[in-house]
Amino acid sequence: MRFEFATANRIIFGSGTLSRVGYLASKLGERALVLSGFTGEQNRELQDLLADHNIVSEIYYVSKEPTVKTVQQAVKTARDNSSDLIIGFGGGSAMDTGKAIAALMTNEGDIYDYLEVIGYGKPISQPPLPYIAIPTTAGTGAEVTRNAVIGSPDHKVKVSLRSPLLLPRISLIDPELTYSLPREVTASTGMDALTQVLEPYVSKMANPMTDAFCREGLRLASRSLERAYLDGNDRIARQEMSLVSLFGGLALANAKLGAVHGFASPLGGMFDAPHGAICARLLPAVMSVNVRALKSRGKELIALDRYDEVGGYLTGDAEATADDGVKWVQTLSEKLNIPPLAAYGVRSEDISNIIDEAARASSMRGNPIELTRAELSEMLERAL
Repeated sequence: MRFEFATANRIIFGSGTLSRVGYLASKLGERALVLSGFTGEQNRELQDLLADHNIVSEIYYVSKEPTVKTVQQAVKTARDNSSDLIIGFGGGSAMDTGKAIAALMTNEGDIYDYLEVIGYGKPISQPPLPYIAIPTTAGTGAEVTRNAVIGSPDHKVKVSLRSPLLLPRISLIDPELTYSLPREVTASTGMDALTQVLEPYVSKMANPMTDAFCREGLRLASRSLERAYLDGNDRIARQEMSLVSLFGGLALANAKLGAVHGFASPLGGMFDAPHGAICARLLPAVMSVNVRALKSRGKELIALDRYDEVGGYLTGDAEATADDGVKWVQTLSEKLNIPPLAAYGVRSEDISNIIDEAARASSMRGNPIELTRAELSEMLERAL
């Protein structure tokens, strides 16, 4: 058995912990560029907390999932402001943008020098600027992952900057920041978080450390995701979903994911669809087809037993099976009103191209069993 585990230098979790950001940041720099998914009051609160500790801050608004152009413009802003500290304040888009900026500020060249697939894929060799990640959704786990997902509209793909050096210096997780999330965002990000504690658990690269995070994350999501959706001010549910997101990030950064995220990468590049919404719609179909494939030609693989365990964690029934888990996720998806992929313009005639692009995604290599083209097509058809 061999595995490695790496994460943020320091993880701080708990309600009200945002109040500590000024003191923590003051130990890392004096001029902060804040990559924010917010406008208005939330930014002012953060800037006031920083100013209380004599930190000058500039807000760079990240309105949607980052592109190459977003990163290039933000790097220019950071250089123009002589920034020596980067803060990501928002969902995965803001946090991933922050990681990229922190790295490109200290590593020579352009972003294309370091991007996978569409770039030269050079290793990031110099330590990035100090970076603090502050999630405001409970979904991506980007506060503890070692990559930054960047879109390229010209290439119609999403690709990554990837390096252990991208791990944040500090991850500050305050569940109170998620209370105001709209229902549809709670649903899509929550299903993404659920996916990210499920896929690493059945992944080819699962290991004992990530297993522990996944088991607890599955249990927490089973009792709190629907509650957080129905009542955004449910303190316990919001706290537990923030933990699920954190645990998912810890797991995916140290084990592989699977077909859900293998598809999510090209779909997010080809269509204007949020990552979490894509994952949410795909999860039941991917689970169902994976379980059937394992039963037919992968009975010797541990993943089939793992899917049975997932059924037990989600339903709370120790006798539950993999099929019970699939039904539970499908029912939850319906309760959360997850829209079909067709709502984002995906059509049956796009499926072949999506499959071709997904074959290049690193996440697909973590799927517990190699899938046929017909099985991959079925997953997408069922999610339309």
